[in-house]
This record gives sequence, structure tokens and C-alpha cells, in this order.
Amino acid sequence: MINNLPNFADGNPSGSMGTIGFIAIYVLLFGALYFFLIRPNSKKKKEEAEMRNSLEIGDEITTIGGIMGRVVAIKDEEDAIIIETGSDRVKMKFKKWCISTVDTVKEAPTTAEQAEKKSFFGRKKKDDVEPKTDK
Repeated sequence: MINNLPNFADGNPSGSMGTIGFIAIYVLLFGALYFFLIRPNSKKKKEEAEMRNSLEIGDEITTIGGIMGRVVAIKDEEDAIIIETGSDRVKMKFKKWCISTVDTVKEAPTTAEQAEKKSFFGRKKKDDVEPKTDK
């Protein structure tokens, strides 16, 4: 009977290169899984936690159950918020983890440097430069 399996005991260099290549494929596969699955998920969780921790009284929110309301109190010791819904002023208490979105648009502080429009290379854009006047 003929044995078709490779013999690793005879020190064949092609067998060791095959093993290294096999390990390299697994390392590349794990790296791809990390960058396409694990890393984006952890970034999303970090952004959600930042959004929940930056809540302020008066923010309009939507819960994961679809309830919309305005934050009237934040209880940090209980990790909870109290929202007020509708014109009948019903108040409900929720845990912070149930917040889906913050619907209040907050104005970012602008400085003179941020307000000045610049091109890719840091120069003023041509349409923003004052036109030359002939005397």
C-alpha cells in the first residue's frame, strides 16, 4: 500500500514552509476579523457610552422602545434618567442604557480659526479672497 501522507521526520524543507504559510494564513484571517468585526463594534459602544454620559437636562431623547421625551432629571447614583413625554406631562424613569438617540442639536463652539474656510493645503480658498479693485 502506498502512503500519500507527507513524511515530516525526514526534514523536508517544503513541509516546514507549508506549516509557516498555514500559520500566516490564520494570523491574517484573525487580523481581518479584528479590523472588520471587533474594532468597529467597540468603537460604536464607546460612542454610545459617550452620548449617554453627555446627557443634559432639557435634551430631547428617544429610547430603544421608541418612547420620545425630554430629560427632566438625571440620577447618577442610580444610573437613571427621568423623562417627560407629551403635553400631558407624564414622567417616566429609565436606565441610561435604554437611550437610543439624543435628538437635541447642540451648537459646537466656533472660533475664528474654525470659521475661516481653508483649502486642503491650508490656504484660503480663491472664492473667499477679497476681489482686487482697480483705482
